[in-house]
Amino acid sequence: MRSSIRTTWQKSTVLFVFASIIITLCSIAACFKTDNSNKESLQCGGCSFSRQTIIKTQYKKETEDYCPATNDLHIYEKTTVNRIDRLKNMAKIEAGTFTIGTNEPVFVADGEGPKQQIYLHSFYIDKMEVSNRDFAKFVSVTNYRTEAEKFGDSFVFEGLLDEKVRANVTLVVARAPWWLQVKDANWQQPEGPTSDIKNRMDHPVVHVSWNDAIAYCEWLGKRLPTEAEWEVACRGGLSDKLYPWGNNLIPNGRYRANTWQGDFPSNNTKEDKYESTSPVTEFPPNKYGLRNMIGNVWEWTFDWWTTETRTRGGPNNPSGPSRGTDKVKKGGSYLCHKSYCFRYRCAARSQNTPDTTAGNLGFRCALST
Repeated sequence: MRSSIRTTWQKSTVLFVFASIIITLCSIAACFKTDNSNKESLQCGGCSFSRQTIIKTQYKKETEDYCPATNDLHIYEKTTVNRIDRLKNMAKIEAGTFTIGTNEPVFVADGEGPKQQIYLHSFYIDKMEVSNRDFAKFVSVTNYRTEAEKFGDSFVFEGLLDEKVRANVTLVVARAPWWLQVKDANWQQPEGPTSDIKNRMDHPVVHVSWNDAIAYCEWLGKRLPTEAEWEVACRGGLSDKLYPWGNNLIPNGRYRANTWQGDFPSNNTKEDKYESTSPVTEFPPNKYGLRNMIGNVWEWTFDWWTTETRTRGGPNNPSGPSRGTDKVKKGGSYLCHKSYCFRYRCAARSQNTPDTTAGNLGFRCALST
Protein backbone atom coordinates (compact mmCIF):
# COMPACT_ATOMS: atom_id res chain seq x y z
CA MET A 1 0.00 0.00 0.00
CA ARG A 2 2.78 2.44 0.99
CA SER A 3 4.61 1.56 -2.23
CA SER A 4 1.45 2.25 -4.23
CA ILE A 5 0.90 5.59 -2.50
CA ARG A 6 4.55 6.55 -3.03
CA THR A 7 4.33 5.70 -6.73
CA THR A 8 1.11 7.68 -7.13
CA TRP A 9 2.65 10.66 -5.32
CA GLN A 10 5.73 10.51 -7.52
CA LYS A 11 3.60 10.48 -10.69
CA SER A 12 1.56 13.44 -9.42
CA THR A 13 4.75 15.35 -8.65
CA VAL A 14 6.11 14.72 -12.15
CA LEU A 15 2.83 15.85 -13.74
CA PHE A 16 2.79 18.97 -11.57
CA VAL A 17 6.37 19.86 -12.54
CA PHE A 18 5.61 19.21 -16.23
CA ALA A 19 2.53 21.45 -16.10
CA SER A 20 4.56 24.17 -14.39
CA ILE A 21 7.17 24.04 -17.15
CA ILE A 22 4.48 24.39 -19.85
CA ILE A 23 2.96 27.41 -18.09
CA THR A 24 6.41 28.98 -17.75
CA LEU A 25 7.14 28.43 -21.45
CA CYS A 26 3.92 30.21 -22.39
CA SER A 27 4.89 33.14 -20.19
CA ILE A 28 8.34 33.31 -21.76
CA ALA A 29 6.82 33.15 -25.24
CA ALA A 30 5.11 36.45 -24.50
CA CYS A 31 1.52 35.73 -25.23
CA PHE A 32 0.46 39.34 -25.39
CA LYS A 33 -2.64 40.34 -23.46
CA THR A 34 -3.79 43.91 -23.18
CA ASP A 35 -6.75 45.42 -21.39
CA ASN A 36 -7.02 49.01 -22.51
CA SER A 37 -10.50 49.76 -21.17
CA ASN A 38 -11.55 53.38 -21.42
CA LYS A 39 -8.23 54.37 -23.00
CA GLU A 40 -8.24 56.98 -25.74
CA SER A 41 -5.26 58.57 -27.41
CA LEU A 42 -6.06 61.03 -30.18
CA GLN A 43 -3.68 63.16 -32.18
CA CYS A 44 -4.19 65.31 -35.24
CA GLY A 45 -7.94 64.65 -35.23
CA GLY A 46 -7.68 60.90 -35.03
CA CYS A 47 -4.38 59.75 -36.58
CA SER A 48 -3.80 57.85 -33.39
CA PHE A 49 -6.51 56.21 -31.33
CA SER A 50 -6.80 53.11 -29.22
CA ARG A 51 -9.33 50.34 -28.95
CA GLN A 52 -11.85 51.18 -26.23
CA THR A 53 -13.28 48.00 -24.86
CA ILE A 54 -13.35 45.64 -21.93
CA ILE A 55 -11.88 42.29 -22.88
CA LYS A 56 -14.71 39.89 -23.60
CA THR A 57 -14.67 36.57 -21.76
CA GLN A 58 -14.27 34.48 -24.92
CA TYR A 59 -11.52 36.74 -26.27
CA LYS A 60 -9.65 36.60 -22.97
CA LYS A 61 -9.85 32.80 -22.94
CA GLU A 62 -8.58 32.52 -26.53
CA THR A 63 -5.72 34.89 -25.77
CA GLU A 64 -4.70 32.81 -22.77
CA ASP A 65 -4.93 29.61 -24.84
CA TYR A 66 -2.78 31.02 -27.65
CA CYS A 67 0.91 30.54 -27.09
CA PRO A 68 3.55 30.69 -29.86
CA ALA A 69 5.68 28.13 -28.03
CA THR A 70 2.96 25.48 -28.31
CA ASN A 71 1.29 26.50 -31.57
CA ASP A 72 2.57 25.85 -35.08
CA LEU A 73 4.26 29.22 -35.56
CA HIS A 74 7.96 28.41 -35.64
CA ILE A 75 7.75 26.10 -38.66
CA TYR A 76 10.79 27.54 -40.41
CA GLU A 77 13.86 25.56 -39.40
CA LYS A 78 17.06 27.57 -39.18
CA THR A 79 18.69 26.00 -42.22
CA THR A 80 20.59 27.70 -45.02
CA VAL A 81 17.84 26.86 -47.50
CA ASN A 82 15.07 28.38 -45.39
CA ARG A 83 17.16 31.44 -44.55
CA ILE A 84 17.64 32.06 -48.27
CA ASP A 85 13.90 31.62 -48.73
CA ARG A 86 13.19 34.13 -45.95
CA LEU A 87 15.45 36.68 -47.61
CA LYS A 88 13.43 36.69 -50.82
CA ASN A 89 11.90 40.11 -51.41
CA MET A 90 13.97 41.65 -48.62
CA ALA A 91 16.57 44.40 -48.97
CA LYS A 92 19.78 44.48 -46.97
CA ILE A 93 20.67 47.74 -45.25
CA GLU A 94 24.39 47.74 -44.56
CA ALA A 95 25.73 48.69 -41.14
CA GLY A 96 26.65 52.31 -40.66
CA THR A 97 26.00 55.66 -39.06
CA PHE A 98 22.71 57.30 -40.00
CA THR A 99 20.71 60.42 -39.20
CA ILE A 100 17.15 60.12 -37.93
CA GLY A 101 14.68 62.63 -36.56
CA THR A 102 14.44 66.26 -37.63
CA ASN A 103 15.28 69.72 -36.34
CA GLU A 104 12.18 71.06 -38.11
CA PRO A 105 9.39 68.96 -36.58
CA VAL A 106 5.85 69.42 -37.84
CA PHE A 107 4.34 67.90 -34.70
CA VAL A 108 6.64 68.78 -31.80
CA ALA A 109 4.48 66.86 -29.31
CA ASP A 110 5.12 63.65 -31.26
CA GLY A 111 8.83 63.75 -30.49
CA GLU A 112 9.87 64.03 -34.14
CA GLY A 113 13.02 65.90 -33.14
CA PRO A 114 15.75 66.63 -32.59
CA LYS A 115 17.87 65.21 -35.37
CA GLN A 116 20.34 62.64 -34.08
CA GLN A 117 23.07 60.35 -35.32
CA ILE A 118 22.83 56.63 -34.62
CA TYR A 119 24.73 53.49 -35.51
CA LEU A 120 22.88 50.41 -36.77
CA HIS A 121 24.10 46.89 -37.41
CA SER A 122 23.19 45.62 -40.88
CA PHE A 123 19.68 44.21 -41.23
CA TYR A 124 17.15 43.07 -43.80
CA ILE A 125 13.71 44.58 -44.33
CA ASP A 126 10.81 43.58 -46.57
CA LYS A 127 10.74 45.43 -49.86
CA MET A 128 6.95 45.56 -49.64
CA GLU A 129 4.26 45.59 -46.99
CA VAL A 130 2.81 42.21 -45.99
CA SER A 131 -0.03 41.54 -48.42
CA ASN A 132 -3.36 39.78 -48.00
CA ARG A 133 -1.92 36.90 -50.00
CA ASP A 134 1.05 36.62 -47.62
CA PHE A 135 -1.14 36.75 -44.54
CA ALA A 136 -3.60 34.23 -45.97
CA LYS A 137 -0.78 31.67 -46.25
CA PHE A 138 0.07 32.22 -42.60
CA VAL A 139 -3.54 31.76 -41.52
CA SER A 140 -3.95 28.68 -43.71
CA VAL A 141 -1.00 26.94 -42.04
CA THR A 142 -1.54 28.05 -38.45
CA ASN A 143 -5.32 28.65 -38.21
CA TYR A 144 -4.40 31.93 -36.54
CA ARG A 145 -7.26 34.28 -35.59
CA THR A 146 -6.53 37.99 -35.48
CA GLU A 147 -7.50 40.18 -32.57
CA ALA A 148 -10.12 41.94 -34.69
CA GLU A 149 -11.76 38.55 -35.31
CA LYS A 150 -11.65 37.74 -31.60
CA PHE A 151 -13.03 41.12 -30.56
CA GLY A 152 -15.67 40.89 -33.28
CA ASP A 153 -15.11 44.40 -34.63
CA SER A 154 -12.55 46.89 -35.87
CA PHE A 155 -12.25 50.54 -36.93
CA VAL A 156 -13.13 51.56 -40.49
CA PHE A 157 -13.11 54.93 -42.24
CA GLU A 158 -16.71 56.08 -42.74
CA GLY A 159 -16.27 57.04 -46.39
CA LEU A 160 -15.52 53.42 -47.34
CA LEU A 161 -18.68 51.92 -45.85
CA ASP A 162 -21.83 51.11 -47.76
CA GLU A 163 -25.12 52.45 -46.41
CA LYS A 164 -26.26 49.11 -45.03
CA VAL A 165 -23.18 48.67 -42.84
CA ARG A 166 -23.10 52.32 -41.79
CA ALA A 167 -26.72 52.15 -40.65
CA ASN A 168 -25.84 49.47 -38.08
CA VAL A 169 -22.89 51.32 -36.53
CA THR A 170 -23.45 52.64 -33.02
CA LEU A 171 -19.91 53.47 -31.87
CA VAL A 172 -17.59 56.15 -33.30
CA VAL A 173 -14.31 57.67 -32.15
CA ALA A 174 -15.45 60.76 -30.25
CA ARG A 175 -13.00 63.31 -31.63
CA ALA A 176 -12.69 61.68 -35.05
CA PRO A 177 -16.24 60.74 -36.04
CA TRP A 178 -15.13 59.44 -39.44
CA TRP A 179 -13.70 56.41 -37.61
CA LEU A 180 -16.47 53.88 -36.96
CA GLN A 181 -16.28 50.70 -34.93
CA VAL A 182 -17.72 48.17 -37.38
CA LYS A 183 -18.98 44.74 -36.37
CA ASP A 184 -17.22 41.85 -38.16
CA ALA A 185 -14.65 44.11 -39.84
CA ASN A 186 -11.36 42.23 -40.07
CA TRP A 187 -8.53 41.45 -42.46
CA GLN A 188 -10.78 39.32 -44.70
CA GLN A 189 -13.65 41.83 -44.57
CA PRO A 190 -11.92 45.23 -44.50
CA GLU A 191 -15.16 47.25 -44.68
CA GLY A 192 -17.32 44.85 -42.73
CA PRO A 193 -19.50 41.85 -43.66
CA THR A 194 -20.46 43.14 -47.12
CA SER A 195 -16.81 43.34 -48.26
CA ASP A 196 -14.04 40.88 -49.11
CA ILE A 197 -10.45 40.77 -50.39
CA LYS A 198 -10.95 38.61 -53.51
CA ASN A 199 -9.68 41.36 -55.77
CA ARG A 200 -7.23 42.74 -53.22
CA MET A 201 -4.86 39.86 -52.56
CA ASP A 202 -1.91 42.04 -53.58
CA HIS A 203 -3.01 44.88 -51.27
CA PRO A 204 -1.53 45.24 -47.78
CA VAL A 205 -3.25 43.25 -45.05
CA VAL A 206 -5.10 45.59 -42.66
CA HIS A 207 -6.96 45.25 -39.36
CA VAL A 208 -3.89 43.57 -37.88
CA SER A 209 -2.77 44.49 -34.38
CA TRP A 210 0.83 44.73 -33.22
CA ASN A 211 0.34 41.35 -31.58
CA ASP A 212 -0.91 39.87 -34.87
CA ALA A 213 2.09 41.31 -36.71
CA ILE A 214 4.48 39.78 -34.16
CA ALA A 215 2.84 36.36 -34.59
CA TYR A 216 3.22 36.53 -38.39
CA CYS A 217 6.86 37.63 -38.19
CA GLU A 218 7.70 34.85 -35.71
CA TRP A 219 6.12 32.29 -38.01
CA LEU A 220 8.63 33.30 -40.69
CA GLY A 221 11.51 33.50 -38.27
CA LYS A 222 11.56 37.27 -38.68
CA ARG A 223 10.67 40.25 -36.49
CA LEU A 224 9.29 43.77 -36.71
CA PRO A 225 11.79 46.51 -37.56
CA THR A 226 12.76 48.89 -34.79
CA GLU A 227 11.62 52.48 -35.27
CA ALA A 228 15.21 53.50 -36.07
CA GLU A 229 15.60 50.72 -38.64
CA TRP A 230 12.28 51.64 -40.22
CA GLU A 231 13.19 55.32 -40.50
CA VAL A 232 16.64 54.60 -41.93
CA ALA A 233 15.04 52.26 -44.47
CA CYS A 234 12.42 54.89 -45.32
CA ARG A 235 15.04 57.54 -46.06
CA GLY A 236 16.65 55.35 -48.72
CA GLY A 237 20.13 56.69 -48.12
CA LEU A 238 19.04 60.34 -48.21
CA SER A 239 19.52 62.72 -45.30
CA ASP A 240 17.29 65.57 -44.14
CA LYS A 241 14.58 64.87 -46.71
CA LEU A 242 10.85 64.74 -46.03
CA TYR A 243 10.09 61.72 -48.19
CA PRO A 244 11.93 58.59 -49.33
CA TRP A 245 12.83 60.34 -52.61
CA GLY A 246 13.29 63.99 -51.61
CA ASN A 247 11.26 67.03 -50.55
CA ASN A 248 8.79 67.25 -53.43
CA LEU A 249 5.70 65.11 -52.79
CA ILE A 250 4.83 64.87 -56.48
CA PRO A 251 8.11 65.09 -58.44
CA ASN A 252 7.55 65.81 -62.13
CA GLY A 253 3.80 65.60 -61.50
CA ARG A 254 3.99 61.86 -60.70
CA TYR A 255 2.54 60.44 -57.50
CA ARG A 256 4.95 58.24 -55.59
CA ALA A 257 2.75 57.36 -52.62
CA ASN A 258 -0.88 56.64 -51.79
CA THR A 259 -2.22 59.53 -49.69
CA TRP A 260 -5.38 61.66 -49.61
CA GLN A 261 -6.02 64.33 -52.27
CA GLY A 262 -8.82 66.85 -51.92
CA ASP A 263 -10.55 67.97 -48.71
CA PHE A 264 -10.35 65.59 -45.78
CA PRO A 265 -12.58 63.87 -44.77
CA SER A 266 -15.37 64.71 -47.20
CA ASN A 267 -13.82 64.73 -50.67
CA ASN A 268 -11.08 62.46 -51.99
CA THR A 269 -10.29 63.39 -55.58
CA LYS A 270 -8.20 60.21 -55.97
CA GLU A 271 -5.58 61.86 -58.17
CA ASP A 272 -3.25 58.99 -57.21
CA LYS A 273 -5.97 56.58 -58.48
CA TYR A 274 -6.79 55.13 -55.06
CA GLU A 275 -9.53 55.75 -52.52
CA SER A 276 -8.35 53.09 -50.10
CA THR A 277 -5.27 50.83 -50.13
CA SER A 278 -3.18 50.27 -53.26
CA PRO A 279 -1.22 47.13 -54.24
CA VAL A 280 2.03 46.64 -52.32
CA THR A 281 3.82 46.64 -55.68
CA GLU A 282 2.45 50.07 -56.66
CA PHE A 283 4.58 53.24 -56.89
CA PRO A 284 8.35 53.49 -57.51
CA PRO A 285 10.77 52.14 -54.89
CA ASN A 286 13.31 54.26 -53.01
CA LYS A 287 17.06 53.79 -53.49
CA TYR A 288 17.00 50.74 -51.18
CA GLY A 289 14.35 49.12 -53.38
CA LEU A 290 11.55 49.60 -50.82
CA ARG A 291 8.00 50.48 -51.86
CA ASN A 292 5.25 52.32 -50.00
CA MET A 293 7.38 53.34 -47.05
CA ILE A 294 5.03 56.29 -46.71
CA GLY A 295 1.30 56.32 -47.39
CA ASN A 296 -0.88 53.28 -48.12
CA VAL A 297 -0.95 51.89 -44.55
CA TRP A 298 0.61 52.78 -41.24
CA GLU A 299 3.28 50.21 -40.35
CA TRP A 300 3.89 48.78 -36.89
CA THR A 301 7.42 48.88 -35.48
CA PHE A 302 8.92 46.97 -32.56
CA ASP A 303 9.37 49.95 -30.20
CA TRP A 304 7.31 51.06 -27.25
CA TRP A 305 6.21 54.67 -27.67
CA THR A 306 8.00 57.56 -25.99
CA THR A 307 8.46 61.18 -26.99
CA GLU A 308 11.73 61.53 -25.05
CA THR A 309 14.78 61.03 -27.25
CA ARG A 310 16.97 60.03 -24.30
CA THR A 311 14.78 57.00 -23.53
CA ARG A 312 14.79 55.54 -27.04
CA GLY A 313 17.83 53.35 -26.55
CA GLY A 314 20.87 55.54 -27.14
CA PRO A 315 23.00 56.00 -30.27
CA ASN A 316 23.79 52.32 -30.90
CA ASN A 317 21.03 50.13 -32.35
CA PRO A 318 18.20 51.87 -30.42
CA SER A 319 15.08 49.79 -29.93
CA GLY A 320 12.95 52.00 -27.72
CA PRO A 321 12.20 51.91 -24.00
CA SER A 322 11.83 48.58 -22.20
CA ARG A 323 8.15 49.07 -21.44
CA GLY A 324 5.16 51.24 -22.28
CA THR A 325 1.47 51.25 -23.16
CA ASP A 326 1.57 52.06 -26.90
CA LYS A 327 3.64 50.85 -29.84
CA VAL A 328 5.20 53.11 -32.48
CA LYS A 329 3.76 53.13 -36.00
CA LYS A 330 5.34 54.90 -38.95
CA GLY A 331 4.64 56.08 -42.48
CA GLY A 332 1.13 57.49 -42.55
CA SER A 333 -1.62 56.03 -44.72
CA TYR A 334 -4.04 56.57 -47.59
CA LEU A 335 -6.05 58.78 -45.23
CA CYS A 336 -3.23 61.26 -44.55
CA HIS A 337 -3.44 64.79 -45.96
CA LYS A 338 -1.18 67.76 -45.24
CA SER A 339 -4.09 69.73 -43.77
CA TYR A 340 -5.13 66.89 -41.48
CA CYS A 341 -2.40 64.38 -40.70
CA PHE A 342 0.87 65.36 -42.29
CA ARG A 343 2.59 62.22 -41.04
CA TYR A 344 3.53 60.66 -44.38
CA ARG A 345 7.11 61.75 -43.73
CA CYS A 346 10.06 59.55 -42.74
CA ALA A 347 10.59 61.44 -39.47
CA ALA A 348 6.90 61.44 -38.52
CA ARG A 349 5.60 59.02 -35.93
CA SER A 350 2.44 58.04 -34.11
CA GLN A 351 1.22 55.31 -31.79
CA ASN A 352 -1.50 52.81 -30.88
CA THR A 353 -1.98 50.21 -28.20
CA PRO A 354 -0.75 46.72 -29.21
CA ASP A 355 -4.30 45.39 -29.58
CA THR A 356 -5.61 48.22 -31.78
CA THR A 357 -6.77 47.35 -35.29
CA ALA A 358 -7.97 49.57 -38.13
CA GLY A 359 -8.48 49.65 -41.86
CA ASN A 360 -5.23 51.58 -42.40
CA LEU A 361 -2.91 49.60 -40.10
CA GLY A 362 -0.45 47.08 -41.56
CA PHE A 363 3.23 46.12 -41.32
CA ARG A 364 6.36 44.73 -42.94
CA CYS A 365 8.99 42.42 -41.43
CA ALA A 366 12.69 42.75 -40.71
CA LEU A 367 15.48 40.25 -40.06
CA SER A 368 18.86 40.55 -38.35
CA THR A 369 21.91 39.58 -40.37
